[in-house]
Formats: sequence, structure tokens, C-alpha cells
Amino acid sequence: MRAGRSGFHRRGVFGSKLAVPIRVAVMMAVAALMAEPVLAAEKDLTNKGEVIVRENCARCHAIGQTGESANAEAPPLRVLSQSYPVESLAESLAEGIMSGHPDMPVFVFKPHDVDAIIAYLESIQVPADAAPSDATPSAPGESEAMDSKG
Repeated sequence: MRAGRSGFHRRGVFGSKLAVPIRVAVMMAVAALMAEPVLAAEKDLTNKGEVIVRENCARCHAIGQTGESANAEAPPLRVLSQSYPVESLAESLAEGIMSGHPDMPVFVFKPHDVDAIIAYLESIQVPADAAPSDATPSAPGESEAMDSKG
């Protein structure tokens, strides 16, 4: 058998029935390697957002997926998406949040920091039925009265 133009390589692994599965496996491996830096960058952005939120918001807000806010008028950040899309905060974060609870200071963040904050906030959101919104506590006995009507 002669190597080279005789077709030796065509009859090798790439000419066999294994060619398609091997090519698919190689493409999947390449895709996974390419996705890894993207996932790492997203994780880094989320981690940066957590640091920013911890430094600027934790004084009043619960900043994780559990816990109560230190300020009763400051909603836990994990429930923001129950009121509006978290990404809609981007403009307010960049230009200065002047609403919020009465004691909330005005914050203005750089665009990359805004991206990090939004990434973190999106990572901690919980469904409405998973955690009560501590933002508007009910009056004592109110939930029992509603349950008896239902």
C-alpha cells in the first residue's frame, strides 16, 4: 500500500463510518472551549456586580437570594423583577437613581459597572411564588383574612 496520492488517507479514519461522529465530537469540543471564556467573563461580570451592590446597596437592601432588608422600606433586590424588568434599571443606574425608598442616596455608575450590576441583579432574581416581597409587609391578620375569603 502506498501513502500519498494513492488514496491511503481517504480510506483512513476520515473516510470511514466514524468520520461523521469524530467530526461532530471535534466541533463540540471546539465549541465548548470557545464558550468557556464567555462563561468566565459573564461570571466575572456578575462577581463584579455583587461587589458593587454589596458596597453601595447592602446598607439598606437585602442583596442575596435570601434575607431581610435592613431598611424596611428598601425592597430585597432579589424581587425587583416582580415590579419591572431588571434591565430597565440600566439607564437609571447610569444617569442617577433618584427614586427608590426615601433614604436612598443618588448613585451614578459607569457603563461597565452598570452592566455588572444588571448581571448580578439578574442572577439573584426569584420567582414571585418563591419568596415574599418584603417591600410591602402586610398588616397583622391580613393574610388570615384573605385566606378565609378564598
